[in-house]
Amino acid sequence: MHAFANPTRFLSIARPLTPWLFWIGLALLIAGCVFGLILTPADYLQGETVRILYIHVPAAWLGMAGWSGIAIAAIMQLVWRHPLAAIAGRAVAAPGALFTAICLITGSIWGRPTWGTWWEWDGRMTSMLVLFFLYLGYIALANASAGNNGAGGVSRVAAIFGLVGAVNIPIINRSVVWWNSLHQGPSITLRGSTIDGSILWPLAFTLIGFSLWFAAIVLMRMRAILAETKVEARMQRLARG
Repeated sequence: MHAFANPTRFLSIARPLTPWLFWIGLALLIAGCVFGLILTPADYLQGETVRILYIHVPAAWLGMAGWSGIAIAAIMQLVWRHPLAAIAGRAVAAPGALFTAICLITGSIWGRPTWGTWWEWDGRMTSMLVLFFLYLGYIALANASAGNNGAGGVSRVAAIFGLVGAVNIPIINRSVVWWNSLHQGPSITLRGSTIDGSILWPLAFTLIGFSLWFAAIVLMRMRAILAETKVEARMQRLARG
């Protein structure tokens, strides 16, 4: 767990890994979007609007995965005091919020022709909106405490907030099962998928592509935070000198 606690060791891996993740991810997501627009048929019920799933589903997955990452970083910060855990939490927050916003926007666009409304206060959509506000709250707490917590990290309060906010993740996941909802039930589970294979296969490209892209953005943000912290430390030494 502490193998990458040394920032120098972490950067020696993150620097060459970032462009690989970014460009491979970008290639996969572009391929998935092109395949989804050109090679897959329209859905017999939803028509052409079904193609938004190639953006909406990865965005929903990464919104939830991002907060799960914040919760794991919070545990590592609070329990094991890992030096880079707080930085990882900060780095995940902004892209996590972005993908959650994309999920909400594409869901509304998808819902208008499908349900006849842009928005419905059902379990899935409401819990995703709560997740977006949780991200904004975490970002505000992290930014407020970053200057006072070593290595550009976040306070224990922000870490606890990230951990408590993880309660919303299973609520999002199970909301369509627990409550009656306009939102369709689970389409992809361990037992298989209710989506026809002719429509489903490009989703693997965009799901993996966006995930790799997300990882690259997180690494870039971690590197930027470490560089900013190094500059601040140098300026403080000069000021004292």
